[in-house]
Parts: sequence; C-alpha cells; structure tokens
Amino acid sequence: MSNNFNPFAMATEQLKECAQIMNLSPDAYELLSHPAREVHVSIPVRMDDGSIKVFPGFRVQYNWAKGPTKGGIRFHPQESIDTIRALAAWMTWKTALLNLPLGGAKGGVICNPKEMSLNELERLSRGYIDKVYEFIGPDKDVPAPDVYTNPQIMAWMMDEYSKLCGKNQFGVITGKPLSVGGSAGRMDATARGAVSTVREAAKFLGLDLKKAKVVVHGYGNAGYFAAKLLKEMYGATIIAIADSKGSIINEKGLDPEEVAQHKAKNYSVRDFPGTQSTNPQEVLELEADILLAAALEGSITENNAPQVKAKILAELANGPTTIEADTILTEKGVHIIPDFLCNAGGVTVSYFEMVQNAYMYYWDDEEVYSRLDKKMTTAYHEVLKTSQKMSINMRQAAYIVAVGRVLQAMKDRGWI
Repeated sequence: MSNNFNPFAMATEQLKECAQIMNLSPDAYELLSHPAREVHVSIPVRMDDGSIKVFPGFRVQYNWAKGPTKGGIRFHPQESIDTIRALAAWMTWKTALLNLPLGGAKGGVICNPKEMSLNELERLSRGYIDKVYEFIGPDKDVPAPDVYTNPQIMAWMMDEYSKLCGKNQFGVITGKPLSVGGSAGRMDATARGAVSTVREAAKFLGLDLKKAKVVVHGYGNAGYFAAKLLKEMYGATIIAIADSKGSIINEKGLDPEEVAQHKAKNYSVRDFPGTQSTNPQEVLELEADILLAAALEGSITENNAPQVKAKILAELANGPTTIEADTILTEKGVHIIPDFLCNAGGVTVSYFEMVQNAYMYYWDDEEVYSRLDKKMTTAYHEVLKTSQKMSINMRQAAYIVAVGRVLQAMKDRGWI
C-alpha cells in the first residue's frame, strides 16, 4: 500500500461518483460525506515493566439514520484516523446494502499487539472501553473484532462495559466467545458470505467452479476460510496464496488447511513444500479465474491492475482496489464484487448475534449459515440487477442501492 494512499479520500470519491449518478442534492451529499461523530482518546496503560504508555485511539460513528452504528475495532501500529473514517463510511453502506437496521462505525487503537503481552492487551482493551463508554451501547453503537482483535479482546471489552453499567450487557459487543453470548457461525462468516457472492457471480458468468483456478492475496482469517470453503464446497483449485511476507504457487493445487498450519508455525506461507515462492504482488498477475483480494487497503493499483487476468475479483478486504485500478479493471471486463457487498458476511452475522443477544435465544450453525446465504444472495442480485438496469459497474450499483436506503431513512427522519 502506497504511503500516499488515503482511504477516506477514496471513499469520498466513490460517494461523489454515486452522487452524480443519483443526481443527489448538495445538502444530501454534504451530510453523507462527513462522519456524524468522531471520538479521539488517549489510553494510558501500565505496561508489564511498570512504565505507563499512552496509546491514541479513535471511534468514528459515520451515520445512524437506519439504526445503531456498527463496526469493528482495529489494533494496528499504522492505524490512522483517515482509515477509520473510510471504514466507518463503508460500514454504513455495507449495513444498508444488506438491508440491516444499522448504521456504520469503526474504531482503532495505534499499537502493535504482536509486541504486547496478554495482560497488556487486556489493560488496553479495558482502557479503550473506559474512554468510549458513554458513546457506545446495544442501542447506540456496537463494536466487533477487526484487524488484530479477536473474541477474547471482545470478551474483555464487553465485561468492562458491563462493569461500568452494573449489569451484564452482552449486546454491546459482537464477535464474542460462545460462552458469553457469541453467535455460532461467526468465525468464518466474512469468508462464507463472500463465497456465496462468488458462487452467484460464477453462475452469472457461466463459470464452472469445479474447474476454476483461484488466487488468494492475503491469508488471514478471511482469505484462509474463503479458500477452504471454495475448495471443499465447490471443488475449486487454489493455485496461489500470498501473505505480507511472501507467496507460493502450485498450479496443481494447494491445500488451504495445510498452508494455514505451515503459516502458524513459520509466520508466513513462504517455503511451503512443493511450491514456487515469489513476491506477494506477483500472484495478482497469474492466469486465474478468481482473485480473492483479502489483504489490506490499496493492494490493487494502477500499476498492477493492467496485469490482472482474473475473471472475478472478490474484494474480501476493505478498499483493496484504488479508484484508478477500478477504472482499468472495469474496462478490462473484470467482474468486481465490491468490498462492502463481498465482505458483508461478517457484519450480517454480527447483526444475527445482536438479535440473539436481545432474545436470549441462540441459533445453531446451520440456521446461521442458511440465513447468511439468503441475505448475501439477495444482496448480490439486487446489485447485479441495478448494474444491468442502469448500465453501470457493480461498485457503482452497490453504492446506488446502499446510499438510496440511507438517504430514504434520512428523509423520513426529517434530516434533509
């Protein structure tokens, strides 16, 4: 990702393009292009060596016209407020696109969790909640896991909020362990939702998934599970996998589970037996049917987009394709499943978790998977139908559907 890449500038430019297509009024665009609330905090943490270190943190609540805001919390050493703003905006469109009664938010802390002990991470997690406590809640803003946060961190955060409230508040956080109100099916929800959209895209293009070659760019939770599900459920062949440190290629096919075990031991997919190693960026240019973009923002740029040969680009990551690359890929005829459609499985199951917390009645895996597949399939075809009807690309169509729903809620509430 380029040092000059600004995710919020990209998100704003995408919205501006949508506004022009929809002929939005200046008032509507003005409201939609700014976050409703930003919270900036400083979190003092007693480190294991006895010293105190202060970590900057953020919570951006972009728009709550359709309901309580929703979005993850990231722990990352290079976190920035512009990234959080962009992700909060995309969460707003994502929840609207899936027709969930939610708005969009995002949070982050500038830290390196890989260099922190479990005790330090717990103190940081609880400290973050202490600082944003008055701005979140089951009917206000519901955080969830994101980059370098996990169910254990969510459990600490939920517990801290519950202490401050003086009662259990399982519904304030999603992505929790099952023992404290988590939902079945949450671990692979983002990937499973993405695979539903890839399946529908393959049907539309007449692509047989049993014969499909898949490249995975980014091998965290989403990339791993998506590769695993495409292989196990549909018989696709995974020919290449890349992470931040390297990539591997085997045209005869890779076993996602075995590669994941190798990465767990060696901290990278590099040097997996029986493979050719290469630069992570080079796998983007391989002859393949499906490219799963599951790395960080801005991975596909005007520099490498001309060499992308995949028929389907599934954006499991948030903002993996720059504006310039988007134009190039569209002109090449690549079928892009835009991020806030493709990766909406996570927030959809998070919403299911909120529902289950509220009712204190919990579903099994099959119930969650069935409801998720229905939501993702419906959303994909709404976007595809809009794309065909208006002769616009899939990203533009996704924005039209999502922004239209947020706009209607704002009008009905008398905001514009």
